[in-house]
Amino acid sequence: MMKTRKIFKKLVQELENNKILLLVWPRQVGKTTLLKQLQHEIKEKKSYFLTAEDREIKKLLDNHPYNLFDITNSDRTHQQVIFIDEIQYLEHPSNFLKLIYDMFHENIKLVVSGSSSFYIDQKFKDSLMGRKEMYEMFTLDFEEFLDFKDEMEIKNLLFEQRKMPLLTAQRQKVSALFLEYITYGGYPEVVMWNNKEQKIEILQSLASDYIKKDIFDANIAGIDKFFGLLKILASQIWELVNANELSSTLQIDAKTIERYLYIMRKSYTIALIKPFRTNTRAEIIKMPKVYFFDLGLRNVVLNNFENISERLDKGQVFENIVWREFAFKYNMFDEIKYRRTQQQNEIDFIIQEKNAYEAKFSKELIRESKYKLFREKYPNIPLEFITFDEVIEKIAMK
Repeated sequence: MMKTRKIFKKLVQELENNKILLLVWPRQVGKTTLLKQLQHEIKEKKSYFLTAEDREIKKLLDNHPYNLFDITNSDRTHQQVIFIDEIQYLEHPSNFLKLIYDMFHENIKLVVSGSSSFYIDQKFKDSLMGRKEMYEMFTLDFEEFLDFKDEMEIKNLLFEQRKMPLLTAQRQKVSALFLEYITYGGYPEVVMWNNKEQKIEILQSLASDYIKKDIFDANIAGIDKFFGLLKILASQIWELVNANELSSTLQIDAKTIERYLYIMRKSYTIALIKPFRTNTRAEIIKMPKVYFFDLGLRNVVLNNFENISERLDKGQVFENIVWREFAFKYNMFDEIKYRRTQQQNEIDFIIQEKNAYEAKFSKELIRESKYKLFREKYPNIPLEFITFDEVIEKIAMK
């Protein structure tokens, strides 16, 4: 049975309106498969599937948008849904979509996808305002991971029933699955394999082939420097991202570092979270912190697939886990910030200036006295501690 992403039902509903449906996701998260699954849902209308990765199709659509109807051999006056994968490869995708929408939206529904939000910034601008609904998607979350692993009993216990405490054997199973998830990540093809060597081989291919493709598409030279920066970032999850220091380390100018970081963010490889700003001069207010969207990708960059409890960087891994849980659960990437003072007093996550969280791998690492000043300064922002065992517990009792 073919698996579907959680967003699938929502996208099926979006097929009912006449706006352009724009899907922007990283490579290899099941984008093309999902488009074809959506096409399969179309019963009462004709549908067509194209990819702008095909050079002949790209050439025809670049020459004139109306060539779309020659390619599909369709009557533009009839009800139809046209799916176009990898729309970013067109020279002017925004103009193409705007013209087709403005002239034919009563009859034609456009469902298009792109592999990087880099192109949304560069090629789409504001000309589609009011004409499109855009959705972003990432690698599998833990609920989807269980679905793709065919662990339906565990999935139902965690995400459907939610009221019954887990038995010891069930809790052990949840723990083992969660450890697999944070070690090898959530790329669907990786998840579907049980063989560890095969998982690593696929991740190596993703890290090499698909990141290189993002680099090529963005017209970036210096692949070795790009991967060098990625490796440095993977090793410094809880450190601040200082473009000048990175420039000195890699022997490239700071503007190039900034561009590399931009491409990594827009291809959904990393996220940069901003500091919590106050008027206190003692606060560091410029440099962001980095997290990886997928821990399997981070681990393959570092070539480290050890169990988290045995890793020297277990604290970094755990902090990344907590960020991902908050960011994906609440879909508020810009509303999660950190606080660090010049005295190195830090709070890992401040969400919407309403709640604060400190991630510690174990309870033994918590020093309540370190957070006295924060609690006194921000009495209206409650601070909670999260440990690795509690994350497992919260997933089990969700």
